[in-house]
Amino acid sequence: MRSMTGFGRGESSGEGFTVAVDIKTVNNRFLDVNLRLPSELAGVEADLKKLASDRLSRGRVDINIQYERTTNLEYEANTPLIAGYLQVLREIKEKFDLPGEPDLNNVARLPNAMQPKSQDVTEEFLSGIKSAVSDALNELTAMRETEGAALAVVLEESLAVIEGKIPFIEERSGSVLEEYAERLRKKLEKILARTETDADIEEGRLAQEVAYLADKSDISEELARLNSHIDQFRAIIKEDGAVGKRLDFLTQELNREANTIGSKTQIIEIKEAALTMKAEIEKIREQVQNVE
Repeated sequence: MRSMTGFGRGESSGEGFTVAVDIKTVNNRFLDVNLRLPSELAGVEADLKKLASDRLSRGRVDINIQYERTTNLEYEANTPLIAGYLQVLREIKEKFDLPGEPDLNNVARLPNAMQPKSQDVTEEFLSGIKSAVSDALNELTAMRETEGAALAVVLEESLAVIEGKIPFIEERSGSVLEEYAERLRKKLEKILARTETDADIEEGRLAQEVAYLADKSDISEELARLNSHIDQFRAIIKEDGAVGKRLDFLTQELNREANTIGSKTQIIEIKEAALTMKAEIEKIREQVQNVE
């Protein structure tokens, strides 16, 4: 199990270049890869995204690539900019009948009058970028696995709390029949006393009502499913790869069973135990949002 949050850095160098790649990931429902690339590398964007998508399944992935050319830069004139500047100077000279000619030094000081000449993107340079991205992904994956192991410990703690409430609920729900029968008997006795009726309580009818109420409040199936979901949850967090969506589904199922247990019983202690379960399930839900 891996977390969706992490950071990785990779570097590479070759003849005439150095490359540094930073990759940062945060949780996201799907895989969302974002690259910050200069225009001259736009042609390799798809290849770099594939490198990330082959290694990662979920999360927002921000890839920042920085590089330097270590060879001597060649410059070229920004011809359209200079031509437009000179044309305006000529128009001013003619309109106001001014003497003089444009000064080369003034032209050279124009912003962006001279620009670095575009350099070819060599196969070695592209290979260096991919190598740096791969190294950054390795570091990122290792960090996400470490974070995932820490998440697994937190999840296991909450599962243990939920599991610890099940024996108590089972034991407490075992006395439901007797408590329902006693409660119903007392109600009937009070009614008969108020109406001053000498009729006896019909035991057969009382037993039917108790059985009906007990059937409505039976939570044995919910407890069995709860145990099953906990076992599945534990098995999944030990797996490699993307398990977040399955854990999210199981979290919903855990919450469903806890809700049903709380709503079907009238015993305060069981309701309180169900509320404790729901509080732990909410903690699980928050942590699962960070699982890949």
